[in-house]
Amino acid sequence: MKKIYSIEGVIFLFTVLIRTAILYLLVIITMRLMGKKQIGQLEPFELAITIMISELAALPMQDTRIPLIHGVIPILTLLLLQTIVSLLQLKSIKMRALINGTPSVLIKNGQLDIKELKSQKFNINDLMEELRIKGYYNIEDIEYAILETSGQISIISKTELDYATKKDMNVKCTQDTLPVTLIIDGKVIYENLKLIKQDMNWLKKNLNKNNINDINDAFIALLDSQGKFYYQKNK
Repeated sequence: MKKIYSIEGVIFLFTVLIRTAILYLLVIITMRLMGKKQIGQLEPFELAITIMISELAALPMQDTRIPLIHGVIPILTLLLLQTIVSLLQLKSIKMRALINGTPSVLIKNGQLDIKELKSQKFNINDLMEELRIKGYYNIEDIEYAILETSGQISIISKTELDYATKKDMNVKCTQDTLPVTLIIDGKVIYENLKLIKQDMNWLKKNLNKNNINDINDAFIALLDSQGKFYYQKNK
């Protein structure tokens, strides 16, 4: 039986595997250190850094002739630059405006700002699509539509078209809270049990009330936003 891979081939594949794993971990750590905003709404300079990091990580993975350090050092340098820029933004409003730009008002008092639309290179079809996604179909119903620096559009509708709230109607109600997950795929989340100041006896008692005698039979169990016990069995 012929050997599919020579020793050199196996070593090469193993080297690629190790280099890929190292760069993957480095990119994950870098993105985490950049903060949650880096993953969510990217500012222009953050998007540029993200693209550069992906390219710098890809080159040493594809070409083993490139020393691994040639990918690691630029990525760490970008992390340092991004940290410095973020600190400057926190300290200086002018620097924040210079790097991120400023929000732009696209609609004011139910009227399109054509000059600003052209300045932002934002066509009317894209704007109407964004309005429809947010549940607005008539431009005249909007007091302000603001293009944020992240590229998202914030909308302030005309006050007379806002829905009446429970407070407006003097309706008494209790404040909803964050749902707390207690079981996921048969595994108990003990930290969340402590968070709601309950124990396993309380959890088992609630499961037994719903004909679940074994925790492994529960796919999910949680306290919803109104404090009610919710569960679903494994099928």
